[in-house]
Amino acid sequence: MRTAGVITAAAAVGSLAPGTATAAPASAPLSAPKKAPTSANGWTLEKEANHVSTVWTRSVPGTGLEVDVRIGDVEAILLHVVRRYHYEVEQLPRVDLAGWQRIDGLKKDGPESNLASGTAVRIRPGAGASGSLFPLQVLTVRDILADCEGVVRWGGDDSPVDESLFYIDRGPDDASVRELADRLRRAEATPGEGAGVTVDVLAPSRRDRAKRLVKEQRAN
Repeated sequence: MRTAGVITAAAAVGSLAPGTATAAPASAPLSAPKKAPTSANGWTLEKEANHVSTVWTRSVPGTGLEVDVRIGDVEAILLHVVRRYHYEVEQLPRVDLAGWQRIDGLKKDGPESNLASGTAVRIRPGAGASGSLFPLQVLTVRDILADCEGVVRWGGDDSPVDESLFYIDRGPDDASVRELADRLRRAEATPGEGAGVTVDVLAPSRRDRAKRLVKEQRAN
């Protein structure tokens, strides 16, 4: 009876003990969310303008021009570039300004792809070859770029050259984009500042600033 009791107790304990662990079948790895395609500068491409899009047609104040650009900070920056170009480099007719366009037909890994994200404009689209501007016009373009503190890049410094192209040269998470846009907006709201105010692009301090930026951007 004692032996039977021991066997019975052992059986009871065995029935309460956890069974041998078995590995659960491996589940299929979760697929990462598909990343939206971007232009060369890291901004999301847009399939169209003015409808379920971050790109809309915007008037360029004081010029009679319109252009399709990414709304918000990019808009503030690129419209500033266009306005200064129009006032100080050459007065632009409507046909000489173009913005967003579909990625189809653009070099997807080149600077021109930035047009498809609304973060670039073409000024005088047919004049992209090197030497399309007079020397004083180039100095003024350099001053405009320096005014944008390196956030905007000119296709005239790219290889191959495209002197018609101006684009945002920072990614969407770069704080310098917002900082520049805020500064330009404040200047536009302040009498005697902003685009349209006469500046001396030949002033030594402005020339030095522009030359430094040329070296920095051409090195990248």
